[in-house]
Amino acid sequence: MTELSQDNQPENSKAATLARVQLEEGWKAALADALTSESMTALRQFLVEQKKQELTIYPPNNLIFNAFNTTPLNQVKVVILGQDPYHGARQANGLSFSVQRSIPIPPSLRNILHELSTDTGIKPVGHGDLTAWAQQGVLLLNSVMTVVEGTPTSHQGRGWEEFTDQVIDVVNDNTEHTVFILWGAYAQKKGKRIDSERHLVLTAAHPSPLAANRGGFFGSRPFSKANQYLVQYGKQPIDWQLG
Repeated sequence: MTELSQDNQPENSKAATLARVQLEEGWKAALADALTSESMTALRQFLVEQKKQELTIYPPNNLIFNAFNTTPLNQVKVVILGQDPYHGARQANGLSFSVQRSIPIPPSLRNILHELSTDTGIKPVGHGDLTAWAQQGVLLLNSVMTVVEGTPTSHQGRGWEEFTDQVIDVVNDNTEHTVFILWGAYAQKKGKRIDSERHLVLTAAHPSPLAANRGGFFGSRPFSKANQYLVQYGKQPIDWQLG
């Protein structure tokens, strides 16, 4: 997002604000109103204050918008929606459910990779970096895009939800035949914004151990269903193999 080290001077214009946003140009244009809204201004100031308190925020500032910069708007085929970033040291890399390659695979992601294996036959690899998916058009979006170290959900209700609502609207309105994968009740609330006549919406239980083991996640086969839909509409399927 905009630099957290910015001063507190009033913003002179929408253009000046957007000029400071380090975001892929297609997304920047489509999200211009959201990026310059009062809600985002308040969120930006909140993050500045958090930094002043010497709190550690994940993901690092340069990776907050990693999902958008890795998956340009005009390349989006699939959206996988998470809740908020991992809050452990060095885990979050700005892609939902993904972790840095050197970090042990968290339980939710381990369940995702298990479902991938049973669904497609792809064997899990020894890391949880999902960048390869993002580079093929899988938007790995968290509803809340920052978190304080060791404090899950600490940045909920600060404005990220409104921003990511706008992201869902942009994808809904500006793409065709996109697959939305919504795991758990939190993600599924955003499903109300999606036109299911134009897009495929796949829902299942959350992959966290507590939810997944209750049933509804394992066996949901989102990866093969997504690819079947993409092929049906003449799109290149996702290679779900992680290198």
